[in-house]
Parts: sequence; C-alpha cells; structure tokens
Amino acid sequence: MIETKEQTMALVRLESDSAVMSFWNQANGLREYAEKLVIRTAEDLTPVTNDLSVISQLKKALEEKRKEYVVPLQGQVKDFNDAFKTLMEPIEIADKTTRAKILEFQVKQQVIRQEQERINQMRMDAARAEMELKGELTESVDLVEVVAEAPTRVSTDMGTIGQRDNWKWKVVNFTLVPDEYKMINPAVVTPAAKSYKDTRTIPGIEIYNEPIIAVNAR
Repeated sequence: MIETKEQTMALVRLESDSAVMSFWNQANGLREYAEKLVIRTAEDLTPVTNDLSVISQLKKALEEKRKEYVVPLQGQVKDFNDAFKTLMEPIEIADKTTRAKILEFQVKQQVIRQEQERINQMRMDAARAEMELKGELTESVDLVEVVAEAPTRVSTDMGTIGQRDNWKWKVVNFTLVPDEYKMINPAVVTPAAKSYKDTRTIPGIEIYNEPIIAVNAR
C-alpha cells in the first residue's frame, strides 16, 4: 500500500511512542504464532483461549492509544468543519438561488412558447376551416411571434453553464412494482431473525445461525 506524506509523518510520530511500539511488536509475534497455529484436540483450545484473551487485551490497548491521538484531532476537525460550514452558507445560497432562477426562467419560456404555438395552431385551423367552407380566406392569418427556446447551454469567457437530465422517481403503487425493484430492509429483517432464531420463519427468507467466536478477556 502506498503511504501518503501525512501517513508517513503519523507513523514516524507513533514510532517515537514506546508503548505503541511495544504493542506493535507483541502484535507481530501473535500474528506469526497464529499463522503457525494448528488445533488438533479439544485440549488445544485451552492455550488458544489464552491467546485470544491476550489478543483481545492488546486490541483494546491499541484502540485506547489510537483514541489518545485521534480524539483531540477530531474535536479540531469538527470545529473547522462547523466554521467553514458557516462561511460557505452565503455562497451555497447564492448558488442554489441562481440555479433555481435559471430553471424557473426556462420553464416560463417554455410555457409562453407552448401557448403561442397553441394560438397559432388555432388560427391555422380556423383559416383551414374557412378555406374549406368558402374556398378562400377573407383575411390573412395573423400569427403571433413565437419566442425562441431558452438556451440550455451558455458559454462566456469565464465559464459555461449547461442543463442535463436528472430523472427521479416516486412510488405511486407498490403492488405494481416488479420484484427486481423491491428491496429487503436489513434493519427490519435482522432484528427479527435474531429474535425468532429457529422458532419462527419468515416466508421467502431462510434464518440460519453462523456462529462467531466471542472473547471475554479478564
């Protein structure tokens, strides 16, 4: 894995922490031992239990060390994020407002254009009907000028704005939605599976047990 400059600096700082390096050396030893480990009998589980207890304690010790370094920094990160959020608020509002007004103008122009085209169509239909009835037009067809379509792309020396499709969706009748677009909600199913265990079933879902090793280090 390629380390960034910041990661390298963090590792250098941690290397000067004797407690961290001691934990790291222990961890390497435990890793090597675990890779060579062979469990042949039930009796072998006794020393393995001790090994897992040591591993658990070491993990907790390293996690506490991590918190010592990270927690103060997290507080600073939150403070800076909150400060910049305040500083960014006016420009975010300006951006959102300007974009909304562009879209509003384009919609308004489209409505005007459609209405003008509808009026012209009605006048053309009336003229056609008079031709069929009288064989001539008593007066010329006075069509209204149709405004040009609002541009969806504008370029200047400073930049370009464009419009792209952004299709969205909403459910109007869940019973008609094809199965491939429906999703199981793990937040609902998982607690139910843990509660039901092997005493109840959920139609279409298999509840099974996949044990994990729990370690309670003393």
